[in-house]
Amino acid sequence: MRQKNMLADFLKQKRVSAGLSQRDVADKLGYSTPQFISNWERGVSHPPINALKRLGELYKVSADDLFEVTLNATIHEVTQDLRRKFASSKAR
Repeated sequence: MRQKNMLADFLKQKRVSAGLSQRDVADKLGYSTPQFISNWERGVSHPPINALKRLGELYKVSADDLFEVTLNATIHEVTQDLRRKFASSKAR
């Protein structure tokens, strides 16, 4: 998995492995459109924590595995953001 979109890739892989469409997942989570699921899987946005827990149940992924992927993806994103901010502040 690409580090940049680790959570997005993980979510898509697990959804496909579970045999669910984005529409199926959206319906089960109570979303009106599968666009939410698409955005998560493309790394445009992240699911809220309560949705992550439900996704773990739907995809039959342990809470520990889901937590680790989410934590690592978040650390990576924060690190990248801080590097960009630090680099742009040095240039001034």
